[in-house]
Amino acid sequence: MISFGAEARDRFARLRATAEGALAQVGDQEFFALPEPSGETNSIALVVKHIAGNARSRWTDFLNSDGEKPDRHRDTEFELAAGDSRGELMAAWARGWQALDDALSPLGPSDLERTITIRGEPHTVMQALTRQLVHMLRGSVLKGLHRLLPGDEILIHTVG
Repeated sequence: MISFGAEARDRFARLRATAEGALAQVGDQEFFALPEPSGETNSIALVVKHIAGNARSRWTDFLNSDGEKPDRHRDTEFELAAGDSRGELMAAWARGWQALDDALSPLGPSDLERTITIRGEPHTVMQALTRQLVHMLRGSVLKGLHRLLPGDEILIHTVG
């Protein structure tokens, strides 16, 4: 029987692979383009930047420190800065995913009931993992990419 922790790692890995497969299919113009003239919908670049910042903050030293790190400036994750090239954003994306994997790989079954904090709120590790997966699926990665990418041209497989 597969453990919840192993299942979570597998689901996150599939989600990352799916997102990166979609990202590989768009050029830089589409990557940085705002899908609506109003600017109220984030570009792919900003979705990538937000997921990178969120994952780094949540999963770096997550058993010992709050998941909302003091050096995270969430609002700036939704603004393009001068140095925000595609390469820089994708490197930050990779570091965020690596922080998640590094946090999950040593966990054992007993760790899933440990209490951690996110924005001062207590969560079990299992709750934090579920929260992160839902956030990525619902608000950011697949939903955002599916909405932003032209459906007839981009192949996005769901995480099964």
